[in-house]
Amino acid sequence: MILIPAHPASLSRDLQSSASLPSLLHSLHELESSVLSLAANESYIFSGSQSQDISVWDKRTFTLKYTLEGHTGSVLALEYAKEKDWLFSSSGTHWQTIWSTTTLTTLYILVPYLETDAGDLFSLSWSPSLQTIYIGCQNTSLQWLHLSEEALAAIPISSTDSASGSVPKKPADLMAKNGTGAMRIPGLPDSDTRSSAPVCLNIPAKNVIDSAHYGYIYCMTIVRGSAEGDVQLATGSGDETVKLWDCKLPTPVLIHEFECTNGAILALDGHVKVLDLETKTLVRTIIVQERRLIAPHLAGARGNALSSIVTHRSDNDSNYRLITDTMTYALSKFVSIPSVSSTLSHREDCRQAAIWLRKCLSQLGARTVLLPTGEGRNPLVLGTFAGTKGSQPKRRLLFYGHYDVIPAPSEGWKSDPFSLTGRNGYLYGRGITDDKGPIMAVACAAADLLARRALDLDLVFLIEGEEECGSTGFGEAVRKHKDSIGHIDSILVSNSTWIAEDRPCITYGLRGVVHCALEITSALPDLHSGVEGGAVSEPMLDMVKLLATLTDSKHQIKIPEFYDRVRPQTDDETSLYQLLSQITGRPATSLSSRWREPSLTLHTIEMSGPQNATVIPHKVKSQVSLRLVPDQDLDTILHSTRWGRPTNSRAMADIPSQIKVEHTADWWLGNLDDPWFKALESAVQEEWGIEPLRIREGGYSPGGPVYPVRPYLEKEFGCHALHLPMGQSSDQAHLPNERISLENLQKGKAVVERFLVTVGKTMAS
Repeated sequence: MILIPAHPASLSRDLQSSASLPSLLHSLHELESSVLSLAANESYIFSGSQSQDISVWDKRTFTLKYTLEGHTGSVLALEYAKEKDWLFSSSGTHWQTIWSTTTLTTLYILVPYLETDAGDLFSLSWSPSLQTIYIGCQNTSLQWLHLSEEALAAIPISSTDSASGSVPKKPADLMAKNGTGAMRIPGLPDSDTRSSAPVCLNIPAKNVIDSAHYGYIYCMTIVRGSAEGDVQLATGSGDETVKLWDCKLPTPVLIHEFECTNGAILALDGHVKVLDLETKTLVRTIIVQERRLIAPHLAGARGNALSSIVTHRSDNDSNYRLITDTMTYALSKFVSIPSVSSTLSHREDCRQAAIWLRKCLSQLGARTVLLPTGEGRNPLVLGTFAGTKGSQPKRRLLFYGHYDVIPAPSEGWKSDPFSLTGRNGYLYGRGITDDKGPIMAVACAAADLLARRALDLDLVFLIEGEEECGSTGFGEAVRKHKDSIGHIDSILVSNSTWIAEDRPCITYGLRGVVHCALEITSALPDLHSGVEGGAVSEPMLDMVKLLATLTDSKHQIKIPEFYDRVRPQTDDETSLYQLLSQITGRPATSLSSRWREPSLTLHTIEMSGPQNATVIPHKVKSQVSLRLVPDQDLDTILHSTRWGRPTNSRAMADIPSQIKVEHTADWWLGNLDDPWFKALESAVQEEWGIEPLRIREGGYSPGGPVYPVRPYLEKEFGCHALHLPMGQSSDQAHLPNERISLENLQKGKAVVERFLVTVGKTMAS
């Protein structure tokens, strides 16, 4: 787990403060394997485990980037040498590996004196000033090796074969998977120009103190001496002692021994002994817990914490803290508000989410206000990040999002859906990918540019609270408050995901929809089929006949003139679908059918009465939807009086049916030649290093907005809309364990930043 200091609820808090207990920032999970050791540099966190491998985690994205292989036993200790860019690792086998932390390849194999008789190598400590690595061994010996450039040149070396072979020995840790097989050197990458395998460095007999303790040397650390330049080594053992060694001479000299009398010194043993190294006295004993631990522990893990380390993230970018800490912190507060718009009991939560978002945007630098949408409806949040004033009028970009979410039943969730949880590079929580994460990424992008005085346009946030239940009142509120919103030159939306996992996308099309109910009613009440069957007209049979006439055996819709205005597929589209087919593994025809072909779907058939097999229902109702594509006209489809009776069958004409249109949304198609679109596409390519895929979507959901956002806002403000998906296809939007990649969130923020800079400079009015 990775912990950061807790802070008060203000986004403008002192990020350097450590006055309170740390809070969980992110969790890195090893699958079915205990983490026994940790080390870190500016770029990576290294974790050694029982699985014999070393996992390399990216500190910026918290994702697993590489796995270092080579040990055949549990990785018991890791130590980082910053000035050499080296990582030392020791294990339940009889050698130690020295890795390059820049190339992540093996440099040396360090073989202890007596090789297999040294046993497991439990602990490591590196002295930068002495250029020396110290090793605590299972055979109770303390060993060391000087690794300066001069010393390396004089050390006897041997082939890596000497470090291989079967090593039969009893493991010190019966729960560890101490391997006995041959060592496997990790394969060198193609880019590595070295032609030889790593060489072995052998520790000579003179660099050994036998029986340094009367137990296994489980832990050690370098400490500063009382005089400038003094280097001391503290070692802890299973003999219940901590020994302090003076290392300024070629051979460490014991200068003090602390008797701890509370069991083996593993690092912690339920008791923390605070030792004063200057006076050589025990200051106090802190009772942490009764259960045995093997390294420093911070409460919060479900199991024993076997290792820990204090590390810092790189701060090369002066705004990095704003990008990460503020965005993650804000999201933890945002996600914690259960703003479920479809449930009356959460209406106040939705209002609180709107209030919180308004304050958040205000703290980030926007002018904010809440706009009412009607009695009993959730308000809109309007926030404007004002760009730098210049000699010409600024362009104005509208960003649309929604702060409401769908319900999140606890079943299937691995963590609390309304408590932001970081795990292996992903942030989990309801609404994190749809749409709270993208909202905060765009807001932090604007705040970052404001801080650098690099925002050359006005970015207008328009965030609604009822998108997940039909956007009731959205259109009316926008029209009513259009003067407050102001003139808009383009629209940006971000509330969907990529088509795959590893390739960024831009969405440029969406099918429209007509949801309607077909109803057939008899003048008679529900009847018993055993009494009236065959003697009366049955609405269920009439409904079946009617539905059967809507499509043919090839699923073609039989509504007259329905296909007349469907735009033909171009050669460029055909090529795009072929490319997407290769990436996704789905047939090109399937993608085309889902995105750019109209369709008709029968959803439900409901009937009156007790739903008993002997009843003739007097009323039957069916839910049917039509998906529309360019250039079908929504109004023409709606006003067609014949589509409910698509054939010329006289029998169908006699069926007393009614059609009720319950929901409509027009199709949307972006303008690929629009300079705003080209600027967004370029920003994605520059940030991700690959050209984004152009994708479309199948259509709105039945609970989608009454005023479909993109086409509605385009018509209302007379400009084009853009859609930037941030999440991956596996983000589980609307499902248990909804998530978003931290890397996607960070790069999504960076893409928006690039885009805003470009359009602000090149599209001045």
